[in-house]
This record gives sequence, structure tokens and C-alpha cells, in this order.
Amino acid sequence: MRATNEPTTPLEKIDRCADLPHRPRVLLGKMGLDGHDRGVKLIARALRDSGIHVIYSGLWQTPRSLAIGARDEDADVLACSMMSNSHLVLVPRLVNASAELGRSDMAIDVGGIIPQEDVQTMLDAGVRKIFHTGTSMKELVDTVRSAVKPRVEQYDGIAALARSISLATEGRAPAGARRQRPKTVIGMTGSPGAGKSTLVAQIATESVQRGEKLAVVAYDPMSPITGGALLGDRLRVDFGRVDESVFYRSLAIAGEDYETLPEILELIGGAGFDRVIVETVGAGQNETKIRECVDRTAVVVVPGMGDSIQMDKAGILEIADCFVVNKSDYEGLERLRRELKDACGGRPIVETVATEGRGTETLLDTLFG
Repeated sequence: MRATNEPTTPLEKIDRCADLPHRPRVLLGKMGLDGHDRGVKLIARALRDSGIHVIYSGLWQTPRSLAIGARDEDADVLACSMMSNSHLVLVPRLVNASAELGRSDMAIDVGGIIPQEDVQTMLDAGVRKIFHTGTSMKELVDTVRSAVKPRVEQYDGIAALARSISLATEGRAPAGARRQRPKTVIGMTGSPGAGKSTLVAQIATESVQRGEKLAVVAYDPMSPITGGALLGDRLRVDFGRVDESVFYRSLAIAGEDYETLPEILELIGGAGFDRVIVETVGAGQNETKIRECVDRTAVVVVPGMGDSIQMDKAGILEIADCFVVNKSDYEGLERLRRELKDACGGRPIVETVATEGRGTETLLDTLFG
């Protein structure tokens, strides 16, 4: 076993996965009351910098919420960091939840503070590998690589939908998969930091409270150097509350390449989801191609992010069917209101404070009617 006082070393940022059948997808999460996330974030960055697509689900997850996330994301590896001495209780539940949700084949790895005397118990429960303090980043990358196998059609239910989406991104969606355009597809775009992900999370919660299902496709940028990606939007959603009523899929994108999105939407609709939100990267004014794939586009803006000249520039504001003024408790709201009214031509303007859930009901009604 590696000595715990041996330092981990950073990896050079290069693509270590180009030779694999597909980019590895790893869901990283923390279960229970463990609030330590610095280490898992360092691992997420190292994996991304090696060409891996990393879905970070955040702190305080339950075994079921992690299993739902890994299934919906069609993860090759579900990696869980444990620092709270609850591994003997939570990890077996995680393995069982993954099997119950149709992904008994998924590799489950556990790292953190795991006593040596508990290792065999964890392995017997179904864990593939245990990582102790001091494990090198290279070993983590190599272990992820070893889990990647060619994708085939092999699941049922939502697990089958998740796999079909993966195959669609490779240009080979299953011919027999049911396809149907969802009733309403909303594009959510706007500048980075405007609060799009938090808004989507609040809409998801409100939808579930109304007894409605919702699907979300969230795009994050792909590294132009390694092809890796850090997909972190789903961590805003409380899957302990929404459970399986919300299907959430994170995807990496280069530029505005939405070529496979129409087919992905048809697969989601074929699985029974009538309402879909597509969240864009949020690259700025030139992110307009999303309009070609959705029924309605909501542009999220924040007070203090530009003057009237910025509002008049052609581009992202022109594609809006609805403006969402998020963080409406910020200074500059009145000025933004005036400038938007001048620019919007009668299009709806909804004011929200996503972190508090304010305006969510009105926004949901405006988007989906």
C-alpha cells in the first residue's frame, strides 16, 4: 500500500483517453454529512485535464441520489469520497441502489479515509477498488481508463434512455429506440454566472411539487486541449427531493455544436418526458444557435452586467422569447428594467432570485404556459 505521507503530484494537461472507445464518464460525489470537498475537486480537475468527462454531484448526497445521477449520466465509474466514517453503512446502500436502478454493471470506486480492516468488507459488498490517502493522480486516471468498455444497448427503462443518449452523441443512436418530439422544449441561455443552473434547479423542484416530470440537458464546455470536461450543473438540483421525476443529463460541447441535440430531444420525448429544458454553456452574446433546436428561448440577465449599448448589440438578446432578470435583489435593477423594456418589444420579463426561489412559479408558468 502507498505510504500516506507520499505527496500526490499534479499531472501535465494532456489527453490520456484518445485511444479509448469513448471518453470516460465519471460521476464524483460525497455521501452523508461529510463536508470536505477540496480533495474531490482536485481529483475532478485532474481527471478533466486527462481527457475525462467528470460529473460533479456535490456534497451531502444520499446513496440513492448518487445512483440516480450515475445512471442518468450513463457513467462508466461512480466514484465516492468518504471522510465521515459512515462508509460501512452508506457504501453497501449505494451498491444496492445502483443495482435497483438497472446499473449493477457500473464500476463503483471509493476513496478517502477507509481503515485497512474495512477494505475487504467493502470489496465484498461490490466496490471495485478502494483508494487510500496518498494515491497518485496517475493511478486514479489509469483506474478510470480500465473501466471503459465499448457502449452497447443493454439496459431497460431510464438506464436505456441514458445509454441511447450516449450512443446518439457518437452518431449511432439505437434504431429501435422510441422517438417523439417533447411537447415543449425551452432553451435557457445567458452569461456565465447569471444563475442559469440555480434557476433550472428551482424550476425542477417546482415542477415536481406540481406533479409534473421534467428533463434537463445541461451543456458545459469541452477542453480544447484534452477533450475533457467538468460537468457541474446538476449539483444545484436536490435529487433527494425530486428523485426520478427529473431526468438530468450533462453533456460536453465544443463551441455551439448542437448537431446531436435534436435526436437527443426525440429520445427524451420517446421516454415519456413532455417538458425539457436545455441549459447552454453561457458563452455570451454569440450563443444563438440554441434557438434552432428549441421552441422558446429564455435569456437570463443580471443587474449591473452592462449598459444600454450592451443591450442594443445584436446577438443573444435578439433570440429571447422571454427575459429572466435573476438576482433581482442586486443594485441596478431599476436601470435594467428600463433598458430591457426599451429592448424587449413587449416580450415577457420575469424577475427572480433563484437562490431564494423567488419568482420561480411565475417563471415556470411563463416558460411552459
